[in-house]
Amino acid sequence: MEFQNYLPIWDKLTPDQQARLREVVDFRKVPKGTFIHDSSADCLGLLLIRTGQLRTYILSEEGREITLERLFPYDVCLLSASCVMPDMQFNIMIEAEKDSEFWSIPACYFKNLMDESLAVSGFATGLMSGHFSQLMWLMEQIMWKSMDKRLAAFLLEESQLEDTTSLKLTHEKIAAHLGTAREVITRMLRYFQSEGMVKLSRGTIDLTDPIKLRKLAN
Repeated sequence: MEFQNYLPIWDKLTPDQQARLREVVDFRKVPKGTFIHDSSADCLGLLLIRTGQLRTYILSEEGREITLERLFPYDVCLLSASCVMPDMQFNIMIEAEKDSEFWSIPACYFKNLMDESLAVSGFATGLMSGHFSQLMWLMEQIMWKSMDKRLAAFLLEESQLEDTTSLKLTHEKIAAHLGTAREVITRMLRYFQSEGMVKLSRGTIDLTDPIKLRKLAN
């Protein structure tokens, strides 16, 4: 399938813009675990996700991670084009959580499109609005929602994404997603196990009572 099917504003571009875009767009395949982007490095550009699953996150000075959002097929990511947003003051990291395929539109070319086209400029504004809303939601979760509720919600989300109640997840990986220490996650999961909501084994978390987890998450 051609990349234009993954770009919602393709039909808003002029034939000349479409022709130039075909020349500059880059297609990449990356295996699970690939580190794709660090916004302190060169600008990667706008990403159009074809297959797989990417994760955007930020890293504290102490080395603690917290997931901002995940990207799935047909999602578009502007956070990888930090030079288009010179006022962005935090460092965005992107990694592949699964084997993935995506196109990247060079940031310099996308910026030119924004200058040329009100439709592209509006599209970029909408993307940033969506990213900002996600960030505000995340801040609300961190500030006002207890860790047990956040952990329960995360386990249920993972179960839905992987279509299984048997999750291959380390405590360290969960801690990275939720922006906390591994010891906190271990302690919380042991409590969940004592309440019959999960069963723990090496490298695996089985959701034994999803209904109870959902009640806790809500």
